[in-house]
Amino acid sequence: MIINEMAVRDAYRIEPAPIPDGRGRFYEALRHDTLLAATGHSIEVRQVNFTVSRRNALRGIHSTTLPPGQGKIVTCVRGAALTMVVDLRPGSPTFGGHDVIRQDPDSAVAVYLPDGLGLGYLALADDTCMNYLCTREYVHGTIIDIDALDPELRLPWNLTEPPIRSARDAAAPTLGAALAEGVLPTYEECLGSYPTALSSGD
Repeated sequence: MIINEMAVRDAYRIEPAPIPDGRGRFYEALRHDTLLAATGHSIEVRQVNFTVSRRNALRGIHSTTLPPGQGKIVTCVRGAALTMVVDLRPGSPTFGGHDVIRQDPDSAVAVYLPDGLGLGYLALADDTCMNYLCTREYVHGTIIDIDALDPELRLPWNLTEPPIRSARDAAAPTLGAALAEGVLPTYEECLGSYPTALSSGD
């Protein structure tokens, strides 16, 4: 697999190398030693989530408070999604910046986001299914919501009609408002939370 850092610092694009044969194809979606070498992070999966969305459903931008934090490796296993990664860490060199990637089962491209980075995506097809491998169990009340349509973020959703959003997402604050409220973990706090081989005992 090929792992490259995205335009948002500490976010990584994971691109598998399929091996085709007469039956179809095989690929490694995640390999611990390869991810560790590329990111310096030792990933332990503690929870697995799926979402299923209608076309034009817009989810996010979501992140998690510290503690407890919750890193993610996100893959599209059915349908297609336009995925945004947003840096929500005050003090980060890329704070407020974003990167965009199209995800679908054919490319099998995954995105790794450690603590402090926000995730959002637009379903491009009905029955779009996204898989999340999470580094921590979900804790109620720890989700950080940011308005995916915040004009200051300038996220290129390329919408042709109003998106389908949850009431919570539609009422989410802008990045500026969340920063003023002091709910965003800082860049330094997030760096200290990132799992390394030494801290995990590997």
